[in-house]
Amino acid sequence: MRFVLWGTYCANALEARTPFREEHLAGLRQQKEEGLLITIGPTENSSHIFGIYEAENRLQVEELIKNDIYWLNGIWTSVEIYPWIQAL
Repeated sequence: MRFVLWGTYCANALEARTPFREEHLAGLRQQKEEGLLITIGPTENSSHIFGIYEAENRLQVEELIKNDIYWLNGIWTSVEIYPWIQAL
């Protein structure tokens, strides 16, 4: 099943993420290799995050997010996860 992730970044995300960025990207690459992550990225002004996951259930996506270094260090400040039906 596919899930859409929508969330927010902290106010100074570009600066705050610097010490965690490589670990964060490595984790995302691993998720992509495992077929869990379809795509993810920030909005142009880095105020929000958008992603699409392929997972067995919502809890699996939530666990991935809550264990991400960005979440653990307050770079991501909120997330919403919704089941998604791809029309095209």
